[in-house]
Amino acid sequence: MKHRFTAALERFSRAMLAPLTYLSAAGLLLAAGALLTSTAMSGALPLLQWGPVRLMGRILYKCLSAVISNLSVLFCTGLAASLAKQEKHQAAFIALMSYFIYLTAGNVTLAELGLLAQPDGLTGLYGAGQTSVLGIQTVDTGVFGGVLLGLLTAHVYDHTCKKAHRGILGGVFSGERWSFTCMAALAAVLGFGACFVWPPVQKAIAALTGFLAASGNIGLFLYGFLERLLIPTGLHHLVYMPFQFSQLGGQLTVGSVTYTGAYVVMMTEYNLDLPFSDGIVWMYTGFTKTFGYFGIAAAFIFCARRGSRRKTAAQLLPLAFTASLASITEPLDFLFCFSAPVLWLAHAAISGAFIVLLHLCHVTAFTSNLLGSLAMNLSAGVARTHYPMLYLLGLAQIAVYFVVFTALIKALDLPTPGRRPEEPVRPEAAPLDDAGVEKLIAALGGRENICTVDNCFTRLRVTVQDAAFVREQALRELPCSGVVQNGCNVQIVFGIRAPQVRQAVEQRLDRVVC
Repeated sequence: MKHRFTAALERFSRAMLAPLTYLSAAGLLLAAGALLTSTAMSGALPLLQWGPVRLMGRILYKCLSAVISNLSVLFCTGLAASLAKQEKHQAAFIALMSYFIYLTAGNVTLAELGLLAQPDGLTGLYGAGQTSVLGIQTVDTGVFGGVLLGLLTAHVYDHTCKKAHRGILGGVFSGERWSFTCMAALAAVLGFGACFVWPPVQKAIAALTGFLAASGNIGLFLYGFLERLLIPTGLHHLVYMPFQFSQLGGQLTVGSVTYTGAYVVMMTEYNLDLPFSDGIVWMYTGFTKTFGYFGIAAAFIFCARRGSRRKTAAQLLPLAFTASLASITEPLDFLFCFSAPVLWLAHAAISGAFIVLLHLCHVTAFTSNLLGSLAMNLSAGVARTHYPMLYLLGLAQIAVYFVVFTALIKALDLPTPGRRPEEPVRPEAAPLDDAGVEKLIAALGGRENICTVDNCFTRLRVTVQDAAFVREQALRELPCSGVVQNGCNVQIVFGIRAPQVRQAVEQRLDRVVC
């Protein structure tokens, strides 16, 4: 049971990386777009004020923001394709269609019940607990909805894609079409159910805001802690939105006009050259985005294997700059929030602790993003913002993240980027022929002993019924670079030929029939 649970977690962690592998490039392009459209940068570099350059920057930023904003769709299709054991492209198609059904079922349910929220001019749909995904307004379940639907699609597809029905409609509702029929019904039920199950969860989170506002530094810590912790569920909006855009964040009366919410009050005080009030502390959710993710990336790079550090740095540094320059953290968040939850808890705790430190050090500075906050803090002045302390605490947070994450990763041997060894295949190794595939199956204990066959980039990963029937020495005699056996989980390193070996084994086992 323990080995099966560990293997399932490993498969899930590996599958989560599939939709994220493209986000390093996306994050770098997004950061480039943010720089090209930055007001602070355009003031220093007049070339950035040129129309074509600004247009290119806007295109880059908006297009890549669309990718980041639809991570739920990427997770849904990516997980289904990664976890399905056969005909993975069919599972991805079904997952995408099911996600459309899930969104639309939620939208129709809300519309029929008269519960569709009207977007607010300032906050949009965030305060209402709803969102618009691919142009369809529904309950905001964050990436949780996409992850759940992707997992269900892979499971349902593997158990239904071989089903054949008789009769007139048998040809229509058989095989992968039967899988789609099952998932369409399930997705519609989930979309309908989310409209009733998710709002009470949202209300429970929203109810915490009154407690946070009245709890002093403890409330501040929980504010920062929950704002980070709840990101995978999409519920983090319900933590910070009431403070930044309602009376909980404070009020300011100027003449006959009353300004409400930490964001509106802060910008009014900035524009009128007034001292900043204590309500600005509710805007400090941007502090960790601006600084902390450099410490996270540095820890991951330092803990990576020596041979993988350069590759890991190339993957993670663009994501850290995206977080700091564009305040978009999801590409880096989802690299470890599911695969290393202890790091995610530490991340939330550090974020909350530094909001308290900012308050205790009487910092009243802008923390939105690196360039924007620097420009606004310089223009507001030291007396109003105490911004030198902000940047000292920023450096301290980078150091704390690096030390804490490094200690946890090494102590618990956590599977962070760059730590999984992937041995290269020997140059002299020849491809497996039909006889070699038969030898491989026999060395694994025969057809009856093989439960599942999967692969990552360089390894064939097999789960067997009984580990005692596996002949490790016979596996090592095959043209492979190594064998790793952990109970019923066997990994054979074939290098970049691993996907072809998996397909050959599945065909020999007669498992690819749909």
